[in-house]
Amino acid sequence: MSTDRTDRAVPRADTRRPTLMLAVATVGFAVNFWAWALLSPLGPRFKELLGLSAAQQALLVAVPVIVGSLGRIPVGALTDRFGGRVMFPLISAATIVPVLFIGLAGHGSLVALLVGGFFLGIGGTVFAVGVPFVSAWFPPERRGLAVGVFGMGMGGTAISALTTVKLVRTGGSATPFLLTAAVLAVYAMVAWFLLRDAPGRTAPAQSTMARLGAAVRLPITWQACVLYAVTFGGYVSFSVYLPVYLQSAYGLEQADAADRMAGFVILAVAARPVGGWLSDRIGPIRVLAAVFAVVALCATVLAFTPPLMPLGTVAFLTMAAALGAGSGATFALVAVAAPADKVGSVTGLVGAAGGLGGFVPPVEMGFVYGLFGSYGVGLALLAGVSVLTLALTVTAVRATARRRPAALPVPFGPSSEEAR
Repeated sequence: MSTDRTDRAVPRADTRRPTLMLAVATVGFAVNFWAWALLSPLGPRFKELLGLSAAQQALLVAVPVIVGSLGRIPVGALTDRFGGRVMFPLISAATIVPVLFIGLAGHGSLVALLVGGFFLGIGGTVFAVGVPFVSAWFPPERRGLAVGVFGMGMGGTAISALTTVKLVRTGGSATPFLLTAAVLAVYAMVAWFLLRDAPGRTAPAQSTMARLGAAVRLPITWQACVLYAVTFGGYVSFSVYLPVYLQSAYGLEQADAADRMAGFVILAVAARPVGGWLSDRIGPIRVLAAVFAVVALCATVLAFTPPLMPLGTVAFLTMAAALGAGSGATFALVAVAAPADKVGSVTGLVGAAGGLGGFVPPVEMGFVYGLFGSYGVGLALLAGVSVLTLALTVTAVRATARRRPAALPVPFGPSSEEAR
């Protein structure tokens, strides 16, 4: 079994192909995440039409998140086996079915929406395809930036936030779903013809379950799961629940709340490659430590529900940038600390943790608001979790990163001796 395929340099004559592969993969991530996030902007609409409680509304927008999260575990392992060239078009084509179901037949009841949302989660699993696919095309010293650029595809949620409500108002309830299904179909065909796996990729000899078992036993897997549950989980939580939060806490109109959520998402997306780039230079441990300190501070400020302008907006946007950078830094760490033949399996597990991190807070926030009429307690909990994660990063994660595989670069950056 080959364990060094992702460390091989791409031939000089083919230096443009990694960029093309990265671009096509990033577009696929964005398109599938657009589909994955279709229910969130319509949460207030469904609450009004179907008479949903706050908890039911939170559950509706959270179901695709948890399915997309858990689904990353088998999808990551399947990507190790079959490669991104097969899995990208397969996931995109499969996501078309729930998108059309919700758009054409799933608006009438909560049960139908939950069923459609369950299978809509398929689109969220594409992340576990992209990280090992992109990592394999780039040398270790460039993987942080490459994976960070790929991570910008999570901006597909911003596309959904900016267009879904407007498309419903102008073209009817089915319009955003029909449009997204068409884009998914086009992308699946383009990906099938353009994508190629990195030179030298070989399918692992072990079974899927054996590789998942081996990945589970790696300390970096569980530690990265915690880091990503807070960083990406925090991003997902706010991207799906922020419109509800802004309407309830600040009395904003639905469209205004959706636009502000899109701004949060866009900044987080832009910061993700920055987190990867900084990790390539100063090391992911240092980046992550700074990220969790900033998130703890911002969450503490927001727990007091400050005026939206300017303090609340500054705190939200600063938190968005920190969460985006932290998401990029987490997978920069995975790319250099996980064995090359297990990157897909580790990515699936870590990606699942991130999605689960995004599932719990919306439900918790809905429960807290229903109980106290305020979101302060939920945001205070986020601040506390961030402080604990900061402590984990500078102790256990740092120690594990020092025991990286011998062939991989030090994950502290150029000044590694300082970090020791």
